[in-house]
Amino acid sequence: MMEVSPCGGTNHVTNTRQDRLRTWQVAAVVILLACLSLLTQPAHAALKLVITEGVNTARPIGVIPFQWKGQGEMPEDIAGVVGSDLRRSGKFNPLSVSDMPQTPYKDADVDYNAWTSLGVDAVVTGTVTPTSDGRYQIDYQLIDIVRGQLTGGDSKGLGADGQLVQTDDHLLVNNRATVKESDLRRYSHRIANIVYEQLTGEKGAFLTRIAYVVIDKENDYPYQLRLSDYDGYNERLILRSKQPLMSPSWSPDGRQLAYVSFENGQAEIFVMDIYTGEREKISSYPRHNGSPQFSPDGSKLAMVLSKTGSLQLYIFDLKSKKLTQITHGRANSTEPFWDPDGNSLIYTSDRGGKPQIYRVNLDDGTSRRITWEGNQNMGGQLTPDGRHLIMVNQSASGYNIAKQDLNSGAVQILTKTLLDESPSIAPNGSMVIYSSVYGRKNVLSLVSIDGRFKARLPATNGRVRAPAWSPYL
Repeated sequence: MMEVSPCGGTNHVTNTRQDRLRTWQVAAVVILLACLSLLTQPAHAALKLVITEGVNTARPIGVIPFQWKGQGEMPEDIAGVVGSDLRRSGKFNPLSVSDMPQTPYKDADVDYNAWTSLGVDAVVTGTVTPTSDGRYQIDYQLIDIVRGQLTGGDSKGLGADGQLVQTDDHLLVNNRATVKESDLRRYSHRIANIVYEQLTGEKGAFLTRIAYVVIDKENDYPYQLRLSDYDGYNERLILRSKQPLMSPSWSPDGRQLAYVSFENGQAEIFVMDIYTGEREKISSYPRHNGSPQFSPDGSKLAMVLSKTGSLQLYIFDLKSKKLTQITHGRANSTEPFWDPDGNSLIYTSDRGGKPQIYRVNLDDGTSRRITWEGNQNMGGQLTPDGRHLIMVNQSASGYNIAKQDLNSGAVQILTKTLLDESPSIAPNGSMVIYSSVYGRKNVLSLVSIDGRFKARLPATNGRVRAPAWSPYL
């Protein structure tokens, strides 16, 4: 039995290692169901991100508490959200308010020397004002402290007529917006995106969501597909079932999720509109149907079927309903992931004896192995720029998330947590979310793409697995 919740959200997931290793065997589904039935969970609670490593090496920044110009308490701590977002990126270390030399609300009040003495080269500040129609006006600035120190906050340049004019080039951002109270937190993430992009040159990924599976054996519907903001806030249930749910994957427009369900007694692939709850069964061949992945243009699904006996990769055209087999042979091939250009797939295969990652060219069907370091490599995903492979690497130290440079072949182990699996990459390629074990429970963890920053999103209501990071929303 299954129930759909008419709530919104999006994300993308690979099979867990326990599930993956069993897919190499013909009896995979039977063993998987038996193992999943043993999982348990405590009572319901939302995710909450806890930073565990890497803040001290990040770039210091000042995020001033925004000035509230209304009565009572400000309905949302905008600066708190912005500061938390920047901290979670792994690239910034916002100063605590007690360590700030001052709390200016506009650039004219900034003491540039005081901030540079602390090593701070940028400050975010602003005000929030209630409007007569019940909304809120947000004025905010991103101030270049180094430039402001050089010019004294009085920058001038040549205008179109050749005359000196005020340029204010120490103001990297000087914006105003009016939003509803319900949109204050969302707009705070937008401010963080703008600040992040201005200071790093890459797009921020704070206005995104994650999808994940929660297993709660104390619940009448123990298998639940949930969505939340990337930071664990605004969690919502979109699907629940008495049978296992696996492998959620986002469509490029962030509107649909593909996933695997055992609701009808076997693994089947569905696609669901997360806003309407409408579902379509895509694949229900005998035995195995798994690992759905939307193509970069959203027109196709890569998937794993066992139509020929062994596990093989197929591509399903969502419009024409045409199914094309991609890999062949006796070896098992699973866990497909699209190259950003849509011309190839990376996947896991045991054709060499143990699971390793290969790439298949969709034009001519040729495959080549791309991982060589470690006993096993699986669960591969490519960064959005196509330069790096993120994967689960198994070595003497255990199962950990690793990054491989596809040009040089160099491998970097990013994590040291226990039984890491199911990596999913942020749409800007800066962070990886994955499932790990903490306190004898499955939790979601984050690691920056350089491995320096780490955090976890523990949930007290059960085992949280198979995370999928949404596209930009």
